[in-house]
Amino acid sequence: MNLQPNLANKLVRLKPLEKDDFENLFIVASDPLIWEQHPNNDRYKRDVFESFFEKAMDTKGAFLIIDKCTDKTIGSSRFYDLDSTKSTIVIGFTFIARSYWGTNYNRSIKKLMLDYAFQYVNKVHFHVAKNNFRSQKAMSKLGGTVIDYSTSNLGIEGNPIYEIKKSDWSL
Repeated sequence: MNLQPNLANKLVRLKPLEKDDFENLFIVASDPLIWEQHPNNDRYKRDVFESFFEKAMDTKGAFLIIDKCTDKTIGSSRFYDLDSTKSTIVIGFTFIARSYWGTNYNRSIKKLMLDYAFQYVNKVHFHVAKNNFRSQKAMSKLGGTVIDYSTSNLGIEGNPIYEIKKSDWSL
């Protein structure tokens, strides 16, 4: 499975994240309200976001999300933790500009990624922070179900792990 394919539909284009994308993506990420429900709620700061961006680049599974109508950068997402034995992959670290919240964009992004992933795996997982109620609501709208709770890499317990199975996928 190629973790960084070029994907597109009517609304968005997902392209592999590149070093040159930093400034455009930071413009989106510099909004503190994007991160207010996230354990790293200071990710809007340049130095903190630089670390996030470098880690995203290192995964070789991160995307820049572009609005096809305006050709503007609107966010990022990524594939990670591919497990061929368990036929699973994780989609996460997704954020989009607030002006796109409450629209069809997040659903459109996730549909692209899920449709692609289900060509290779049977289950997709999403790690969500326990206080990120917006993401939890979005996962429920997509048909995700909580299958477990984990401890984040920050030592925070009780983070729900959502799952969508290929056999249940119908968006």
